[in-house]
Amino acid sequence: MGLLRATSTIGGLTLVSRILGMVRDMLVARFLGAGLASDAFLIAWRLPNLFRALFAEGAFAAVFVPMFNRTMAEGDKDAPGSGKAVAVAFAGQILSILFPVLVLFSLLMMALAAPVVWAMTGGFPDGGPAKFDLAVTLTRITFPYLALISLVSLLGGILNSLDRFWVNAAAPVLLNLCMIGAVVFFRGATPIETAHTQAIAVTVSGLLQLLWLIWACRRAGVVLRLQRPRLSPQVRRLLALIGPAALGAGAIQFNLLISTSLAARFLPQGAVSYLYYADRLNQLPLGLIGIGVGTAILPALSRQIGSGNEQAASHTQNRAMELALFLALPAAVALCLSATPLIRGLLQHGAFTATDTIGAAGALAAFALGVPAYVLIKVLTPGFYARQDTRTPVRVAVFSMLFNLVGNLTLIWPFGHVGVAISTAIAAWVNVLILYWLLHRRDQLRMDARFRGKALRIILASAIMGGALLLLNPLVDPYMAGNLTQRVVALGLLCGIGGLVYGAAALIVRAYSITELRGALRRAPKAS
Repeated sequence: MGLLRATSTIGGLTLVSRILGMVRDMLVARFLGAGLASDAFLIAWRLPNLFRALFAEGAFAAVFVPMFNRTMAEGDKDAPGSGKAVAVAFAGQILSILFPVLVLFSLLMMALAAPVVWAMTGGFPDGGPAKFDLAVTLTRITFPYLALISLVSLLGGILNSLDRFWVNAAAPVLLNLCMIGAVVFFRGATPIETAHTQAIAVTVSGLLQLLWLIWACRRAGVVLRLQRPRLSPQVRRLLALIGPAALGAGAIQFNLLISTSLAARFLPQGAVSYLYYADRLNQLPLGLIGIGVGTAILPALSRQIGSGNEQAASHTQNRAMELALFLALPAAVALCLSATPLIRGLLQHGAFTATDTIGAAGALAAFALGVPAYVLIKVLTPGFYARQDTRTPVRVAVFSMLFNLVGNLTLIWPFGHVGVAISTAIAAWVNVLILYWLLHRRDQLRMDARFRGKALRIILASAIMGGALLLLNPLVDPYMAGNLTQRVVALGLLCGIGGLVYGAAALIVRAYSITELRGALRRAPKAS
C-alpha cells in the first residue's frame, strides 16, 4: 500500500500547516496574551472547530470514504471503468442533502450563540458581561466556517478515495495563512479588535479552502452539481451511520470541550488559554501522524475487508500501529520532558508572560502523556468504520467521555488546569485499550510478533532520547527567552539533537532499519 509514503505525503503537508499554525499562535499570543480577549476568541473558535472535527473531518470522512470506495468498486464490477462516475453521482446526492442542512444549522447556531456560549462557560464568572458578550459576537462571526469546511470535507473525501491525498492535506495551510495575514496586517490597536480580525479570518479561510478543493476536483474530472434532494438507500445508509460516527470519532474533541468548559467555569482567567496553547503543541503529532496514518489506511482497509481479506486488513493495522508508535512515542517524551523550554521559546513574548509559560507548560506535560493514545485512536477506529460499524466506537467514546468528566471533576480541585489535562490523557488511553480489546475479541486484529518486538525497541529508543533531553533542557532554556535568533537556535538545537539521538538509538536497537524505511517509502504498485 505504500503506507509510509502516503502518510509522509499527508504528514509533510500537515507539518507545513502546523508550522504555520505555530507561527500564528506565536503572533496571537503576542497580541492577545492569555486574558479576556484570548479566552473569548478561543471559546468562539472552539465551537465551529468542535463541529468541524466531529462531522466534517471526523464522522463524515469515516463514513463517506468507505461508502464511496465500495460504490466505485461495485460500479467497476458492473461495467469496467464506470465505477468513478457512479461514485461521483452518489457524492452529488450527498451534496444535495448536505448543503441545505449546513446552511440551516449554521443560521440556527448563530441565532442561538448566546445560550450556547453560556452553556459552555457559565457566562464567564471570572470575566463578567463584557467577556461573555465578546465571545457571543465572535462565535457568530466564526460559525459559517463550519458549513464551508464541511463541503471541503466532502470534496476532500472524494480526492482521498482517488489517492490524491496531498490536495486535501494542503487545505489547512490556507487557514493559517489567513489568520497570520489578519494579525500582521489587520490587527487592531487593542486585543479585542485583534480578536475580531482573527474571527473574520477564520470564516474567510473556509471560503478559500472550498474554492481550492473545487478547483482540484475539476482537475481530477469530478464536478458536483446541486440537484433536488433525494433520500436514496445509499444516502439513508450514510445518514444512519454518520451520527454514531460523530460521537466515535470525536471522543478527543468532546473531552477537550469538557475540559475547556470546566476551566471557563471554575478556574481563574487565563486557564482556557493555557489549555489551548498546550493542546496546540500536543495536537502536532496527532495531525502529523494520527490523521496521516488513519487517512492513509481507511481506503485500503475498506478494499481489503470488502474483498474478504481479513488477514491483509489485520496486517495493515499492525503496520499502522507500528508506524504510529514509532513516530508518536518520542514526540510524547519530548513534549512531556521539554514542555517548559518549548513553550518559553515559542510563546513567551509580548503579552504572554513567564507566568503564562509555567501555566501552559504544566498543561502540555500532562497532555503529552496521552499523545500515543490520541494517535492510536485514529489508527484503530478505521478498523470499525471500514466494516461499517459506527456504533461500537460510539459506545467506547461515550464511556471515555464519562470517565473524563469524572476525572476532571476529581482532579481539577487539587491540580487546577493541569488536572484537567491529566484526565484528558488518561481518558484517551482508556479509549484505546477498549477499542483494541474489542477488535481482538472479534478476531479482527491481533498484535503480531513483529509489532511486539518493534514496540519494545521503540520504547527503549525513546527512553534514550528522554535522557538526552533531560541533560539538554537546562543548557538551552536560558536562551529561550532571548531575542529571535537565540530562540531559533535554542529551539533548533533542542529539537535537532533530540531527533538525532532518537534516530541513532532507533537504528542501534533495531527499532527500524534503513532497508525497511527505504522499502516503506517506495511507491506501491497500482491495483489492477
